[in-house]
Amino acid sequence: MTVRILPLPDTAPPAPDHGLGALSTDIGNLPLDSVDVHASITGLAAGIEIVQGFRNPSDKPLEATYIFPLPDRAAVTALRMEAADRVIEGKLKERGQARQDYDTAIAAGQRAAIAEEDRPDVFTMRVGNILPGERVTIRLSLDQPLPHESASSATFRFPLVVAPRYIPGAPLAGGRAGSGVADDTGAVPDASRISPPVLLPGFPNPVRLAVTVDIDPAGLPLTQIRSALHVVAEEGDGERTTVRLQAGERLDRDFVLRLDFAPHESAALSLIPDESGEEGTFNLTVLPSGEAKPRPRDVVLVLDRSGSMHGWKMVAARRAAARIVDTFRAEDRFAVLSFDTVIERPRDLGSGLADGTDRNRFRAVEHLAALGARGGTEMLTPLDEGCRLLADSTRDRVLVLITDGQVGNEDQLLAHLEPRLRGVRVHTVGIDQAVNAGFLNRLAAIGGGRCELVESEDRLDEAMEHIHHRIAAPLATGLTLHADGLEIVPDTVAPARPSALFPGVPLQIAGRFRGTPSGTLSVRGTASDGTPWAQHATGIVVEDSAARSIWARAHLRDLEDRYTVGGPDDLEQRIIATSLRFGVLCRFTAFVAVDSRVATEGEAPHQVVQPVEMPRGWGGAAPMAAPRIAPATFSIDMDMVPDAFSSAPAAPSGPPPMPPASMPPAPSGPPPMPPAPSGPPPMPQGAPPGYGAPPPVSGRPSGRPHGRSAARTRRPAGSAPSALTGFQQELANVLGRLRQVPETREERIHRLLSELLPILESIVQRMQALSLDATPLAALRDDLHRLPPTADETTVNDQWTSALQVLADFTGEPQPRRPFWKRPR
Repeated sequence: MTVRILPLPDTAPPAPDHGLGALSTDIGNLPLDSVDVHASITGLAAGIEIVQGFRNPSDKPLEATYIFPLPDRAAVTALRMEAADRVIEGKLKERGQARQDYDTAIAAGQRAAIAEEDRPDVFTMRVGNILPGERVTIRLSLDQPLPHESASSATFRFPLVVAPRYIPGAPLAGGRAGSGVADDTGAVPDASRISPPVLLPGFPNPVRLAVTVDIDPAGLPLTQIRSALHVVAEEGDGERTTVRLQAGERLDRDFVLRLDFAPHESAALSLIPDESGEEGTFNLTVLPSGEAKPRPRDVVLVLDRSGSMHGWKMVAARRAAARIVDTFRAEDRFAVLSFDTVIERPRDLGSGLADGTDRNRFRAVEHLAALGARGGTEMLTPLDEGCRLLADSTRDRVLVLITDGQVGNEDQLLAHLEPRLRGVRVHTVGIDQAVNAGFLNRLAAIGGGRCELVESEDRLDEAMEHIHHRIAAPLATGLTLHADGLEIVPDTVAPARPSALFPGVPLQIAGRFRGTPSGTLSVRGTASDGTPWAQHATGIVVEDSAARSIWARAHLRDLEDRYTVGGPDDLEQRIIATSLRFGVLCRFTAFVAVDSRVATEGEAPHQVVQPVEMPRGWGGAAPMAAPRIAPATFSIDMDMVPDAFSSAPAAPSGPPPMPPASMPPAPSGPPPMPPAPSGPPPMPQGAPPGYGAPPPVSGRPSGRPHGRSAARTRRPAGSAPSALTGFQQELANVLGRLRQVPETREERIHRLLSELLPILESIVQRMQALSLDATPLAALRDDLHRLPPTADETTVNDQWTSALQVLADFTGEPQPRRPFWKRPR
């Protein structure tokens, strides 16, 4: 069986059922043919059933792999496989055992399915031994809380596509861990499990999508239902409402419903006993009110301007950042770090924290207005730099990250940042229609802050009102939970570290209790003026079938994050035991369903990885022109189908733009918001993040300045910098950061392998493409590839000294002399 990729004509003829770039196959569409989502919302929780239909259009048995998203807070509680007249209930097992059972069944010719979690919001489904012409249906059951965005609204968000993610780090030797298109790396050892192939632009809609949501407010004063990204139809009788997605939509963006409520009680405690009566689950919601006393703040604003932020996302990110800058007072201090593969700061504000004066805020907003999307998402260094700047424990310390979150090294980031975030509140702003909510929620939780998701420019103003409350002084900090008459099971409270309380931002805490379901819970802390603060709630016994699994999912997420940052040796077994006891999927378990009937006789199934949609809005309105090449016709085997669906555009060439000329002093008064620039050429349609233009010289804006600074920009004749100068400046910035690292083996090897090596990989590749001599850098890159993470101190110190010398020689900067008392022995 073959797939033919036909040459594209100079002018595409109209085709009623095919689009430009579509693949024509002899066997029809790919295995996944339908996704049906049915959610039943009751109060502030949702029970969800997602039905995935797989059909084998070929004449040979198939094994289909589908990498798909689910809500990061949702608890997956059941799997069922249906094929022909067979119904097989899945079993939750330890992940290694589940994989073994699945592989054994496939080898024996039995139908089987396995569902695994790779990230809190990324899952892999494998369905094997689908017979020719047969259709297999997989049903997943989920329970999901509806996160509060404010005291008067909640959100039902269901993701529909896994967006491409930037994968840093050097490739690992050996085979891949999964079936995706990305190589596994030292920073993302499972990159091949979270990188599905992407459909070519113009491919006809391959999957039938249906979404139905039944809403029962359960006594809450529901006033409005809003669909953020889709056109929906509503019907209901006043008490219950059904929302349906219109037919024909593609799986290319999140499905988002917002539920608005009238104001209601400030605290509520629900007690849900288990059937045994010996234990139960409690759910506490606190809706704080009042105003906090302002305190001087240190705020670091970290803005992602990588290639995946192209288009409306970059515009929204600039606006959000400028609105935050506009809230700074004279007694506040701040820094703005924009990043891709390098970090840039507003000119004239220095490398530390600047006072929140009118002049400094104007400089920051001017810097933001000139930003365009480009390059890769090297997030570790700017976040590390932000933590370094927030060192004054006498002030409120706030880190705000604005990004789409499309990175694959989430675990590496969290493990590195967790010890550095103590005393620092982290708020995340996710901007995308297919946002990486799992990572942004995890980072905000570790930093004791909140996550705000923005899926469109229309949503930005509403979201900014919430963000302003959250970066202001909290109403109360140092929160603790106290029980009176209710016995809480130790180490079951989720979140394990309740965040600070902010005006109008609800706090939800869940956990387990023993014995009689009665008593009160109180949350206590310290108010912004230093006085004690407390709020109490008396328990009410309720029926809530989803509460137990929703708590278990939140508790497992806390344990998994604790494992990521280095927990006790027995933590993995505890996570597995908790997952199996409460029947909720986690990263160490998997649901597996095996049909006892043999379906095939000794014939290994063809393996097909289901390609996914490119998220809507990622392609840009006017794709960058690509070099014209002679058309060709290819014939490839069915096994190679997934590889035919991905494409990577070439990076544009040309020197970086010049910096703007010096400016006169900024006028007094609040800084105006400069007009948004048109930015650099849009990212090619279908390009994954990190494949934009190579970054220009650090410190220089991308694209021509706009607004006030445009008239003052001058480019003297003959002043355009060479590409080599740009590479030297990039490595000069890296060299400066490396010299600030404490002289320990662990820190040095981390910086060499996690920071320097990925940057060297990028620069060497770009220099070679421009026919520049990259020999010393390539040799250093190869040396770092050969440096084992377990190398002894002497080896690491020698490699460290050598790396600094190579960088100093390349950049033309002399290496500082090492004091004699720090010479390696």
